[in-house]
Amino acid sequence: MQFDNLILEKEDDLAILYINRPKAMNALNAEALYELEEAIKEVKADPNVKVMIVTGMGDKSFVAGADISFILPLSPAEGRFFSDLGERVMRQFELLEKPVIAAVNGFALGGGCELAMSCDMRLASETAVFALPEVGLGVIPGFGGTQRLPRLIGEGRAKELTFTAEVINAQEAYRLGLVNHVYPLDQLMDQAKKLARKIAAKAPLAVGYAKFAINKGLQVDIETAMSIESDMFGMCCATADKSEGMSAFVEKRKPKFMGK
Repeated sequence: MQFDNLILEKEDDLAILYINRPKAMNALNAEALYELEEAIKEVKADPNVKVMIVTGMGDKSFVAGADISFILPLSPAEGRFFSDLGERVMRQFELLEKPVIAAVNGFALGGGCELAMSCDMRLASETAVFALPEVGLGVIPGFGGTQRLPRLIGEGRAKELTFTAEVINAQEAYRLGLVNHVYPLDQLMDQAKKLARKIAAKAPLAVGYAKFAINKGLQVDIETAMSIESDMFGMCCATADKSEGMSAFVEKRKPKFMGK
């Protein structure tokens, strides 16, 4: 599918999604959000794709937020609809059974920070900066930021960043636990692909089940969470990949996973 605001490339068993709105610093409007939804559907439907990487086109901006010129005239009802749309799209990254890595190559502000947080892992360039600046604009984060940031870095620190709209650099984001790793900008995509290929080499169904167990388990009490884990473990035992992986271990060879 051709996109106006995105570029979706396939590289072996990886999908690389570029947010491509250079005149708007890759900011998200409604059209871009709908295209993100379509891109996720395409990745989900492609059996050859095992891991997805999301990044911004260029070397200055991952996503510089939601498009302010688009939001400015919105009525309350329209604002609610736009927030619902953004939340729904971000949620699709979490619900995708394939891991998603954010390669944050510059500004990750507002909706951009929220997009990064909806991914499973975040790698940042040394030039990346993060913020939820919405209260300085008279609104609040509307794409899940008030919910994901506390889950990632804790309630107190999340409230401080949200209430002050403070901009933090990549090293501070790493210290807070918002990002997994920080790399020089010219190494970021290579490192993202290296991590993606390390994951892609594992049993894809098992990785998907593990993602589901972690994400779902974080929303419930520990007893229910462990029951979810047991369910996913049992589902793994129904796969050919489980037999292949364990047979390969016993036979001291490299497994050949088929995603079945």
